[in-house]
Amino acid sequence: MNVMDLAHPAEEVAPKLLGALLTHEAPEGTVSITITETEAYSGTADPASHAYRGRTPRNAVMFGPAGHLYVYRSHGLHWCANIVTGTDGIASAVLIRAGRVIEGEDLARKRRGAKVESPRLARGPGNFCQALGITAEHNGTDLLTGASVALSEGEPVSAALIRIGPRVGVSKAHDWQHRFFLAGDPTVSAYRLSPRAKPSGGA
Repeated sequence: MNVMDLAHPAEEVAPKLLGALLTHEAPEGTVSITITETEAYSGTADPASHAYRGRTPRNAVMFGPAGHLYVYRSHGLHWCANIVTGTDGIASAVLIRAGRVIEGEDLARKRRGAKVESPRLARGPGNFCQALGITAEHNGTDLLTGASVALSEGEPVSAALIRIGPRVGVSKAHDWQHRFFLAGDPTVSAYRLSPRAKPSGGA
């Protein structure tokens, strides 16, 4: 599957997004980040998904079409970015958990802090958005039509480098094997089990 062919379930698209690029051309400059870690969220079939209980004004972007950006606030502190996948009308999205800044590192560091080390600039979904300059104003952006925030092909990633594991920090369906990341990459975030997590019989 071509990485730009997003009309498939989130758990199929998530590993294909590893190595892809997200680029934001902002007035203050351009930052481009290679994706190194993702998590799949399967909509109304997934207890950990924002769309589990159906469509709301907040999660409407998740219901399609594929290729749009779903941005939400996490714990009232950080913006998180998801790439919508699947069939129009059926909620499905991939959370971008981490990446490696390959262009605009100075601007990313200005946004994140002068003392932040390079591997940590976009490690974790909130840091990824901060480094890229993503906020609520980008919710609903079409990533495939040449907008200021765009998804594009990156360097091919060998299947041998892709690892699969449980999702980070969620309390429901946390043991679903829907997290995908590049083995040994220093930008990948550390695994953290939610203190509220209970076994759910992983999907």
